[in-house]
Amino acid sequence: MYGYYLDKCLYKEVSTPILCPSFASIADGSSQVADLFSDSPDAYVQFLGGRYARKEGIKRLYITRFGSRFVGRNGPVHGFLLDHPQMQGIVSVAPDGTRASARFRSMMQAGVHASQAAHHPRGVTQWWEGGIYENEYIKEEGQWKIFRLRYFAFWHGDFEHGWAYKVAGFVPFPTVEFPEDPMGPDKVFEEDQRMLWPDTRVVPFHYAHPVTGDAVEDEDLRAPVFGTEAKDAKPALKVEP
Repeated sequence: MYGYYLDKCLYKEVSTPILCPSFASIADGSSQVADLFSDSPDAYVQFLGGRYARKEGIKRLYITRFGSRFVGRNGPVHGFLLDHPQMQGIVSVAPDGTRASARFRSMMQAGVHASQAAHHPRGVTQWWEGGIYENEYIKEEGQWKIFRLRYFAFWHGDFEHGWAYKVAGFVPFPTVEFPEDPMGPDKVFEEDQRMLWPDTRVVPFHYAHPVTGDAVEDEDLRAPVFGTEAKDAKPALKVEP
C-alpha cells in the first residue's frame, strides 16, 4: 500500500504548515504515507545515507523534501512518472504476532515527459533506480504500522547510457543534519555505511538461512574488487536499530 501511495506522490493531507508552507492549501485531513508509520519515538525512515526520526522527521522527508521537489502538491502532476513497484517480498512475523520484518526489492521507473520540460523544474529526464528495503513493522492498537523503513537505493541508470556508465548525476548523499538543513535527516551515516553503484555490498538479511539456520558471514557481505581480498574492502553494511 505504501508503494501505491508513493507512486502518485500522495505525501500529505495532515495539517503541518510549519514543516512545508507551500503545502498550506492542502493542509487538512488525514495523512496517507506518513500515517502508515508508527507513533513510536523510535520509528524512523532510513534513506540515502540519512535517518529521518519519528513522525516529524518522516513528514519532513516525504512532505517537505519529496513533495516540494517532485510535485509541489499532494498528488501527481501531469507528465511526472514515479512508478515504485515492490517485489520479491519476504515477510517474517514474530511469534507473538506484534512485530514483523520484511525485505523487498524495488525497481523504479521515473522521469518527466518531454512535453512538460518547460513546466517541471527537472526538465525532460528519464531514469531507472534499483534498491532494497529491510523494514520492521509493529502492531499498535490492533493495527499494523511501519516501524522502521530502511531503503537502500543501490543503482541508477538512464536510458541513454544504461547503468554501466552511470557514475554521475545521482542525488547527493546528505552531509548536513536537521535543523541546520531544514530538509535534512536527523542523523547522517558514516561514509562507509553509504553506498551507490558500482558499490555492490549486501544489505544484511533480517532472517537466517532457511535450511542451515546460519547468518551470512561478515566478509561475504562485502564487495571487493575482482581478484582482491574481501578483508581489504569496505566494511559490511549494518542494519542498525
